[in-house]
Amino acid sequence: MKTLLTLWTLAAFAVAAPALGQEKPRSGGELIFMLPAADPPSYDAHREDTFAVLHPAAPHYSTLLKIDPMDPTASRIVGDLAESWSVSADGRAYTLKLRRGVKFHDGSELTSRDVKATYDKIMNPPAGVVSARKGEYAHVEALETPDAHTVVFRLKWPAASFLSSLASPWNWIYRADLLARDIRWYEKNIMGTGPFTFVEHVKGAYWLGKRNPGYWDTGKPHLDGFRMLIVRDPSAQVAAIRAERAHIQFRGFTPGERDTLVQALGPRITVQESPWDCHALLAFNHEKKPFDDKRVRRALTLAIDRREGSRVLSRIAIVREVAGLMVPVSPWSTPPAELEKLAGYGRDIGAARAEARRLLREAGVAEGFAFTLTATGVRQPFEALAIWLIDQWRAVGLSVTQDVPERARYYDKLRSGDYQVTFDPKCGYIMEPDLDLQKFQSGPTTADPAAISQANYARYKDPVLDELYLKQSRARSAQERKRYLREFERRLFDEEAHYATTLQWHRIVPHSSRVRGWTLTPSHYLNHQLDTVWLGE
Repeated sequence: MKTLLTLWTLAAFAVAAPALGQEKPRSGGELIFMLPAADPPSYDAHREDTFAVLHPAAPHYSTLLKIDPMDPTASRIVGDLAESWSVSADGRAYTLKLRRGVKFHDGSELTSRDVKATYDKIMNPPAGVVSARKGEYAHVEALETPDAHTVVFRLKWPAASFLSSLASPWNWIYRADLLARDIRWYEKNIMGTGPFTFVEHVKGAYWLGKRNPGYWDTGKPHLDGFRMLIVRDPSAQVAAIRAERAHIQFRGFTPGERDTLVQALGPRITVQESPWDCHALLAFNHEKKPFDDKRVRRALTLAIDRREGSRVLSRIAIVREVAGLMVPVSPWSTPPAELEKLAGYGRDIGAARAEARRLLREAGVAEGFAFTLTATGVRQPFEALAIWLIDQWRAVGLSVTQDVPERARYYDKLRSGDYQVTFDPKCGYIMEPDLDLQKFQSGPTTADPAAISQANYARYKDPVLDELYLKQSRARSAQERKRYLREFERRLFDEEAHYATTLQWHRIVPHSSRVRGWTLTPSHYLNHQLDTVWLGE
């Protein structure tokens, strides 16, 4: 952990986060923030991968543990519904004590039964129920509830990442009685134990929450409520903050948009910046020809000039670093010299593209072969990335068009395999290999719908990757773990080219200087309960 903290301390933040804890929070007011995307596909965070469900709905829920909302490194874990926890000497039993007197918004009291029902749904969903993070919990052997305020997770083997998994911002605790009545109830309904109660959601327009007077953390939240506005157009987002009709957009702005706001508002705007634990990956559908041929997948990644892309796109989009599987400032990231050995990372783009053309010919793919790139429906950074990628693939004789489905249909396409090549964003909330890699374990296919990872949309089975995942998770030293991580990355991106990278993101959040008590982190999945946020004069 000291290594991680040191790396983040040394990371360059263009504008420091505002000093917190020096002012007494002011009560009252309504925070107005914008969602730069369409409505969430559903309200169930266990099912979804998109920030579009976390940003509006997280204020209504609690998790067992959480990342400290005041920690810009996103590395310190604190309690939420769990007031204390302990780990057995052999590292295989995690015992958590729940806070007493916590109430759901319907007045019922939270008990360990609710926690068990929630995690049963996440770890072992019944047929027809999607759990996007099921693969994180393959090492859980049993979940016990010895009394109403104690839960015990028993593991098959020690896993240092387990507390991080329990701090997942996606793992909202649901009411057991509602799940027993209808396991999919939370896909269309909101009811948790969080700092704000649900008021209304008008699709395509806004979402309202109001202060929960019975929230367990006395004195919080500070706000009377919040209003989320759906504003997808970037220029409209900038205009709203510039005219002070909205306080903040939590996901991020481009460098140019930041500069426009700073110039217009001066001291009335605060800017926070950070490296971003996010990567716009490309998934190749292994069940669609010719992408079932690894030579074709490898050719597509070889054709991409990532360094030139970084130079050009970092000026206009929320991307910056040429990186591998892990964030560049992470202690687990691949050293540049090793990264250059992977397909698509070498410095001779001419040679790489010549090899790409050779592989395409060998695989029987004719000059001018046409396919479709499926985009996410979120403009930043995908609009610029898509234009760039289409140009990159044109350089090796491929003709690519773009499909931008409605946001809910985009996820339906990913889950059903109704695509050829697609953007598949991989964003994390804490830099932990178990969590960053679990997505790439064997996923569902038409022939075998069973999956270790239901978030693997490339539709492949790879027992070698599955074994490497387990080996890195069980490694006894950092060096041993790094060795397995390099093997995992090489197989994923080079040898099999199951997925391809584009560019690592960079987070820039300019916001009204009235917004206090909110700290930027490397993840746009964190700090959305809003219990610490308040509005200055």
